[in-house]
Amino acid sequence: MQTIQQQWAQCQTILADNLTSSAYRTWFAPIVPLQFAEGVLVLQVKSQFVAEYIEQNYLPLLSAAIIRVFGQGTKLEYRVLIDSTSGAGTSLPSAGAPVNSQPMPVAQSAQAGAFDSQLNALYTFDSFVAGEPNKLARTAGLAIAKQPGYTAFNPLFVYGGSGVGKTHLVNAIGNQVRVLNPQARVIYVSANTFKLQYQDATKNNKIPDFLNFYQSVDVLIMDDIQYFAGLKGTQDTFFHIFNYLQQSRKQLILTSDRPPVELKDIEERLLTRFKWGLSAEIKEPDYVLRKNILLSKMRRDGISLSDEVVDFIAQNVRNSVRDLEGILASLLAHSTLTDREIDLALAEQVVSHIVAIQPRAITIGDVIGAVSEHYGISEKAILSANRSKEIVQVRHIAAYLCKELTNSSLTEIGFKMGKRTHATMLHSMAIVKNQLEFDPSLRQQIAQLESALRS
Repeated sequence: MQTIQQQWAQCQTILADNLTSSAYRTWFAPIVPLQFAEGVLVLQVKSQFVAEYIEQNYLPLLSAAIIRVFGQGTKLEYRVLIDSTSGAGTSLPSAGAPVNSQPMPVAQSAQAGAFDSQLNALYTFDSFVAGEPNKLARTAGLAIAKQPGYTAFNPLFVYGGSGVGKTHLVNAIGNQVRVLNPQARVIYVSANTFKLQYQDATKNNKIPDFLNFYQSVDVLIMDDIQYFAGLKGTQDTFFHIFNYLQQSRKQLILTSDRPPVELKDIEERLLTRFKWGLSAEIKEPDYVLRKNILLSKMRRDGISLSDEVVDFIAQNVRNSVRDLEGILASLLAHSTLTDREIDLALAEQVVSHIVAIQPRAITIGDVIGAVSEHYGISEKAILSANRSKEIVQVRHIAAYLCKELTNSSLTEIGFKMGKRTHATMLHSMAIVKNQLEFDPSLRQQIAQLESALRS
């Protein structure tokens, strides 16, 4: 009888024959087979990033190899090694089919034992990083997961720009419902997929089956509802499904890229129903949330980045959680493929190809440091009560540049420059402005300092 190592070696041979040598070496050669029991094959990978990359790019080939060697019906599970010393790790189930596959036909899905929720198992509340921009939607989602259909949040209408985490959150709600109630019929479907299913049901005279299926669910999660715009037949059918589920105390969760009031070409009777429950916006992640998302994904993938690199990414990748994930994935890919440490230079290189790098904000501390270095006077002296003519002049220049180059108020500038008053800062600025009109040497010094601080 073959060992699991021997069977996996056969899979590796199939993979190597169908991939470039670099792709095989990077993604499959390091995999360690851990266990094959009760039809489940467990493979150890270096990070969750590796598992997700394989799922997105090589799953059909990997599945074919596993089925050929381990047999039809074999399920795949990844194990991510977090601590090599203790052997601690975390398990991730494979999607088991190409990630872009469509839901099974409605009639088949409705059969006992064949129900497929279409939820993404990786999208959970544990992996959803909480922050001020998503606080309301997340709190409502947690309440719904405990009592779907029996809260004031029905429907829950989650809206926000692309990549802010709407799909992750609604999948997390669905997954949590199933954890708390494994028998619950939860379905996640995109508006586009629903439209195609409706068209197929109409073409094949299966509208009753279509309605029966969707009216049989306990939680209906509809993603990107804005794509119903202008589709009268689809909207009419969804209206009847919505009414039936609402009246049956079943939960509806909808997402959109805009609030109900801004949706175009959607029937008013639907828009009215969208507003019955809670409309919760997920805003673009702020700096704190962006940094926490990066730290969370670093812990998940078992990687370490310097504070300098984390801060640089969080400062510059501003609009989307998806962009943050893309940046981290790109950094990991560059590091893996080139065997290069992820430092600030690599981060700047990768980030600059994906987003426009924002100039670093100039702080009061930056200005005081630059002025101190330029004039050879210590920062302590500039902030002190020393009234010597030379130090007072440098202090005036620092105050002037703080107001010109930072976003700080005069009160804040005065406080950080030795707890001086708003009036004192105004006086310093007036003196420097007056001197600049008549002193070309001072104008040159100020220009040099501005250039150095902006570079």
